[in-house]
Amino acid sequence: MAHVLVTGGVRSGKSRYAEALLSPDDPVTYVAPGYPADPAGDPEWAARVAAHRLRRPAAWRTVETLAIADAVADAPGPVLIDCLGTWLTRLLDSWKAWDAEEPEWAQRLAVEVAALAEAVRNHPGEVVVVTNEVGWGLVSEYRAGRLFADHLGRINQQLGEACDRVVLMVSGRPLLL
Repeated sequence: MAHVLVTGGVRSGKSRYAEALLSPDDPVTYVAPGYPADPAGDPEWAARVAAHRLRRPAAWRTVETLAIADAVADAPGPVLIDCLGTWLTRLLDSWKAWDAEEPEWAQRLAVEVAALAEAVRNHPGEVVVVTNEVGWGLVSEYRAGRLFADHLGRINQQLGEACDRVVLMVSGRPLLL
């Protein structure tokens, strides 16, 4: 049993690497917390979602949800979550948190993250979690950018503690941390 956090920058190969960690023949639960594809509203996002779907083996079941802790807890076998950055974005959008005072929603986020870390820790099978590495560049001049980077950085730390291994993807190459 392995619980692995795979992190890295945009287009670093995180998703492909994470998918390769799990057997294509196993009944993997693929948890997708990002926005559903909407070809009319955002064709570029729809193309990204379609590319991910095409790579998934037939034995894998996709669960599109924001309740990712529940999805992990309910999964009978291996789990792949892709990705925490889209999950955080959707949560903050759903709570209208980008312009709200942080205390109004920060406790709610802390509860969600703690539940996810616990679900990962307690899952008896393999769990692979994909996330974005943030904070290696400039601090954003925009509040939303700073909120995202700060909170995703904290989420990554908590999930890193809940996992057995952390892998950093750089230019398509995995670095075991």
